[in-house]
Amino acid sequence: MPKLSPDQRQQAIGRLDAGQSVQQVARAFGVNVTTVYRLQQCFHATNSTCDLPGRRRPRVTTARQDRHLVHQHERDAFGTAANTARNTFGVHRQPVSARIVRRRLGGQNLVNRRPARRPVLTAQHRLDRLAWTQQHAHWRHRDWRRALFSDEKRFCLEPGDGRVRIWRRPGQRFANNNILQHDLCGGASVMIWGAIGVNQRVGPVVFQNVGQGRGNGVNADRYINQVLRPYVVPFVQRHRNCLFQQDNARPHSARATQNFLRHNSVNLLPHPARFPISTQSNTFGTSCKEGLMPLPGDPAQQHNRVLP
Repeated sequence: MPKLSPDQRQQAIGRLDAGQSVQQVARAFGVNVTTVYRLQQCFHATNSTCDLPGRRRPRVTTARQDRHLVHQHERDAFGTAANTARNTFGVHRQPVSARIVRRRLGGQNLVNRRPARRPVLTAQHRLDRLAWTQQHAHWRHRDWRRALFSDEKRFCLEPGDGRVRIWRRPGQRFANNNILQHDLCGGASVMIWGAIGVNQRVGPVVFQNVGQGRGNGVNADRYINQVLRPYVVPFVQRHRNCLFQQDNARPHSARATQNFLRHNSVNLLPHPARFPISTQSNTFGTSCKEGLMPLPGDPAQQHNRVLP
């Protein structure tokens, strides 16, 4: 049945006052007789055609307790709603559920998200970052054109291990069509190296499972023979004023790697410990993820991708 609008309610009360019966008014507006009868009773009791206030469930927490919940999670962002609910009692010592805590926090624009991950920094790390920034603060575009930033990224060939939900009947947990197969060792992966600068790029280079070491990981021997000797050294020889930057990974800081770079006159741009990865390296990784095909392992075939 349709519901009477505020104007129709006023008209219905006017018809009743004029002497029409409840049945006649209900038939005129096309509503149930009970609707008009309840409207008449409400008007006699409150002298108004508005709905009576509903009987809502009383709030378990007071306004002061709501502010305390918000301040508690602002101080401890890693606290869970369940733990807060167990340690909070509402009006008359009523228990507070985690759902109530989440609603109170959501009302104050506090949403539940995964935390951002950042490396652990010591005081020395912060000092090194500040010193590096102050040393290069005066660099201009012509100085940064000399820099060649490099980085490695590992790409998993298997799908992610995120939680997956399925629809099944009780007792069919181990049915063949309800089992998600995955590699216990994390699945296969490839390690790709690349370097990028202003209007220039070297790579990408896919590390091959040759030489010393297990799998297709990176060690000093593979880093020298598969990256530095066939790609970095020729590039530096063509660009004498180039500054090559690499992070402080063990293959990069190994004595053999440092001796090789020194012997081939490769000028290095310092990289403080746990320094944030450069934007250029992130750009290279993004381009690989967006479908940049890995190149063959033969350096002669990859030489065409080395830009001047």
